[in-house]
Amino acid sequence: MRNSANYTSAAIPAKNGGGVSYDGRSVTINGQHRILFSGSIHYPRSTPQCQMWPSLISKAKEGGLDVIQTYVFWNLHEPRQGQFDFSGRADIVRFIKEIHAQGLYVTLRIGPFIESEWTYGGLPFWLHDVPGIVFRSDNQPFKDHMQKFAAKIVSMMKSENLYASQGGPIILSQIENEYQTIESDFGDKGPSYVRWAAAMAVRLQTGVPWLMCKQDDAPDPVINTCNGYRCGQTFKGPNSPNKPSVWTENWTSFLQVYGNETKKRSAQDIAFHHGGTNFGRTAAAFVTTSYYDEAPIDEYGLIRQPKWGHLKELHATIKSCSQTLLTAVQQTFSLGQHQKSF
Repeated sequence: MRNSANYTSAAIPAKNGGGVSYDGRSVTINGQHRILFSGSIHYPRSTPQCQMWPSLISKAKEGGLDVIQTYVFWNLHEPRQGQFDFSGRADIVRFIKEIHAQGLYVTLRIGPFIESEWTYGGLPFWLHDVPGIVFRSDNQPFKDHMQKFAAKIVSMMKSENLYASQGGPIILSQIENEYQTIESDFGDKGPSYVRWAAAMAVRLQTGVPWLMCKQDDAPDPVINTCNGYRCGQTFKGPNSPNKPSVWTENWTSFLQVYGNETKKRSAQDIAFHHGGTNFGRTAAAFVTTSYYDEAPIDEYGLIRQPKWGHLKELHATIKSCSQTLLTAVQQTFSLGQHQKSF
C-alpha cells in the first residue's frame, strides 16, 4: 500500500457505454473533471480471509482515497503454462468487486511485467523454456505470450462488467511498468516494443484510458505517468498538452533489502510532494518479507500514524477546493525583476 477524510459522496460509477476520458486538466468521469487520490493494495499480499480485504479498503477510503490500484501478478495466475489460478489470494475479480462495493474506483496495472519487488517481476518462470524468447523486447515469442495474458485479463474483467465503460469500477489500466529505465539496453528493439505494447493495449478496447509509468515517450493515447519520491520536482510532465499529470506511485517509504538501512519518509515530506507483505517465496531477490511496512496502512492492516491522519487531512483540504483547481485559468504576475506570482 502506498499513499493512502471521510467524504460524504462516494465515487460515482461511470455510466454504461462510457464515461471515463481525460484532457490536459485531469481525468474526467461522466464529463466531470476529477482530482483523484489513489493508493495501492496488492491482493496477493493480503487475503480475503478474516475480512482483510474489506478492512483494508475501508481504511483506505476513510483516509480520503478515491481509487485503489493493484498490479496483476502473472506468475501467480499462470504458474504453469496454460494452467490458471484465480482462487483465494489470487481471486482478483472478488477483490475488485469488493472495491466496487465500497464505492471506490480501480486502476488495474496489468503489466504483465510489474517489478513490484515480486519474484521474477511477475513473469512466469516457464517463459524461460519458450524457444527464441527475449523478455520485454520487440521479440515475437514474448509479445505473443504477453498479449495472450493481457487479453485474458481484459476479457475476464469484461465478462464481469468491471470496466467503467460497463458500469464497473475500473477507470484506468496500465501496460508495462517502468520500462524506460532499461529501454536503451534493447537498442532499436526497445522503442518499437513500447509502440507495440501501447497499440496492443489500446486494441483490447477496455473503454478506459491506458497508462505507462516512467515512460516519457508513451505513445498517444496512452498517458505517461510518474513513480517516485518527489514527482512534483522530478516529473517532466505529460508528453502532450492534452494529457493530465498522473502519479502512479508516491513512495511513502522504499523496499527493504536484507542488510541495508531502512528508508523512511515523514508524513510532512510525503504530503509536501504529494505496505504490504510477501508470502512464501514471492519476494524478489534480497527483498525482505515485510513489504512497504511504513505505508499509511501497514502489512497487518493497521493504521500508521501520523502518515494516515496527515494524508487524510491533506486529501480533504485539496478536495475542498478541487472545483477551483480544475476550472480556474492560471495567470502569472510579475512582482519584480526576480519574482513571480501564480
